[in-house]
Formats: sequence, C-alpha cells, structure tokens
Amino acid sequence: MNTTITAIATAFGVGSIAIIRLSGDRAVEIAKTLSRCETLKTRYAHLTPLYNSVGELIDEAITIYFEGPRSFTGEDVVEFQCHGGVVVAQEILQATLDAGARLAEPGEYSKRAFMNGRIDLTEAEAIAQLIEAKSEDAAKILAKQMKGSLREYVEEVRDQLLHALAYSEVTIDYAEEDLPQDLIEQIQERLNTISKNLKRTLQVSESRQGLMQGFKVSLIGKPNVGKSSLLNALLNYNRAIVSEIAGTTRDTIEEQVKIGSHIIRIVDTAGIREAGDEIERIGIERSIEAVEESDIVIAIFDGSRELDSEDEKIIELMNAHKDDRKFICVVNKQDLEQKLSRTQLESFAPMGISAKVDGTQLIERLKNIMDKQNVSDEMMLISSRQIEAVKSTLAEIDEAIEPLGDQDLEIFSFHMNQAIHAMASITRPFDNEEMLDKMFGSFCLGK
Repeated sequence: MNTTITAIATAFGVGSIAIIRLSGDRAVEIAKTLSRCETLKTRYAHLTPLYNSVGELIDEAITIYFEGPRSFTGEDVVEFQCHGGVVVAQEILQATLDAGARLAEPGEYSKRAFMNGRIDLTEAEAIAQLIEAKSEDAAKILAKQMKGSLREYVEEVRDQLLHALAYSEVTIDYAEEDLPQDLIEQIQERLNTISKNLKRTLQVSESRQGLMQGFKVSLIGKPNVGKSSLLNALLNYNRAIVSEIAGTTRDTIEEQVKIGSHIIRIVDTAGIREAGDEIERIGIERSIEAVEESDIVIAIFDGSRELDSEDEKIIELMNAHKDDRKFICVVNKQDLEQKLSRTQLESFAPMGISAKVDGTQLIERLKNIMDKQNVSDEMMLISSRQIEAVKSTLAEIDEAIEPLGDQDLEIFSFHMNQAIHAMASITRPFDNEEMLDKMFGSFCLGK
C-alpha cells in the first residue's frame, strides 16, 4: 500500500481531455518532477508544462493535488488533465512510471479507498456498476448507493440482529434473575420482522436485475414466422437475413438497442421445430436456453397460417414459463389474409403487427413492461455477492428459530452470530483478502 500507483483514468481513444492519476506517498514528488514546480497547492488547478525523463516537453496540462486523507483513495493523489488522444496520455503515463510509480492494477484505486476507510464495499460496487449502467433508473439507484443508502440499511438490520442476540445473551447470563416472561416471544417477533423485510428486499432485487444488467429479450417462434424481420424492425436496420426459406436463422443472433431509457439485449433465436440436422438441433437447444435466461420473451406466430404442431410447442414453452417470465405474444403478418385462430393465445393478450411495415406498437409494449420495473424507495441489492449474503443471513435466521423455540439459547446465539457476520460482509468483510482481490480485479483500469 506504500507504493505509488499510476494509470490513465479516462477511456482509451481520441477525446478532448485525458486524465492520468497518481496515488501514494510519492505522488506529489513525481508530479513536481514532471511539472518542474517547486510547490503544489492542494485542490488548486495549476496550468503546468509536463516533461519526460529526458527533459522533452510532452504537453501543457492542468495539475491538481488532493492531499490525503481528504482524497478518493485516502492517500496523496495528483491528477494530470492533459489534451486527449492516444499518444499524449501514454507519454505522460510513461513519464510517471519512469519517475518511480508503478502501473495500477484494475480496481486498485477503489481498493485503496476501501482499505483506507474512504468507502465501503457497497459504495465501491455502486461506483463500478454506475460506469456500466444500462438504464437511467439503474443510474439513480446506484447514485443513492454511492451516498451510502445500502450501508445504512445493512447497519440497521445488523443492529436489529444484535438486539435479538443481546436478549438471548442476557437470558443465558442472568437465568436466575427475574426476566420478562414473554422474552422469547419478543425475540421471535423481532426475527420475523427482520426476515420479512430481508425477503422483500431479496424479491425486489432479483426481479429488477434487468435494470442493472440490461433486459434480455428473446424472440421465439417456429421457422419463417418473421422473427428476423421483427429483429430488424426493432434495431431499425437489416441485421438478420430475411428469407422465405424456413430455417434461415440457424443460430442465435444477439444485438443491443436502446428503448426508452433502457438498453436491452435482443436475441433472435433459431426456429423451434423438429430438427432436420445436428447443426439445427444445437440451434434449437440454444433457443430454449435463451428463453430460460431471458427477462422478456416475444413469442411470434404467423397470422396468415393456422396453428400447427410447431406452434403448439411454442405455446407449451410459454405455459411452462408464464409464472417466471414476461411474455409478449405477437401475431405477425397482419398485412396478409388472416387464418390463425387466437383462442389458445388469449391468456397471453396477443397483439397483431406486421413486422415488415411497423414495429412501433411492439416497442411501446416493451417500454411499458420495462418502465414498470421503476425506481421506488425500496432497497435494492445490486450484485450477486450482496444477494448471496442476504440469503445466508436468512438461512441462519431460519436455523435459529427452532433452538429458540426449544430455549436452547447457546445454539440460537451461534446462528445469530453467523447471521450478523453474513449481513456485515455486505459492507466490510475484512477477513477475506482473496474475495476482495477478485472483486476489485473486475473493475476497470484507473478506477
């Protein structure tokens, strides 16, 4: 932690400004070497020339010094704001390396901020995910968590668990004293409330993962119903080959598009039918996997043809997943004579469109579904690590209920301690260095 690290903090490529960040004990010394300034005033924008190790001018840049511990990492930090571009930023980075800094590892700035107590893990994860936010709603949630909203929630739950544990410990230590007769009932009531709130948080978090990661939307249907035409209509360009030949799409095609305030991943799957060859069979298997992994499934039927056995397979797949997936049922080819009976589709509120003419109506339906996953005041977990920690907490609470009822308070206290440990791990799990390295290693370089 005593070494001085350096990295380019802005995206690679051409731009108006690039930022190179130094952090560590020698940050100011190295900055003075490059700028040839005798002093650097803290939190003041200095316009300085920057020189390489052989005294050649690299650029004129803004140099800002943030004195630790009042900096992002809690250490001395210096930022060079130079002209953007590939070459200039790289030259300044090399000059800092030549002056004695080392290249930062991915996420090392955030890790140092965490280790120095400037942020906790909830804030670090919010920072990392905000960079890759897939919707405006996600950005709002993450902005709140950067301000410590999840940390406050975790501390509140932990405090409630500690109160329940304290009741148990008092009963163990002062068993001969006069204690309230309804103490066990009080503890059970407290645990039931905690468990109910955590389950609600877990439910909200799992149902809104599409907000954080981007909604995954799959197009399914038998061959030649217009899936590829619909994909092209949603993307507003001809991404997929459209042909009258059944089975033209032999594999899944995945693209991204923004609808409203959401970025979605659209998967055009191979037609679901009896496979004619091995390649087609694999494509159909991937289609079924895409449905199982999607947040929203658009099931497409050909309005110009009567329902057949292949359509029946689509309906069976829809019925099998209707409780855990959002389905949009589309009857395509409305510009042709209609022969399809919608009786078997009525429970899915089928909508008629012509993909080759206009996909506006479908886009609005998609937007409405995603907008319903709106931001509310309810707390949301933003990573699988946080979700697993809450699941572990709930499991330990469940394990504690039975010994509590039997007044086996030593076992109850053990499970309560485990629950407190699991909940606290969301913010500061100091005892797992390997986990911290893995988590921060997933951050981008310079963050």
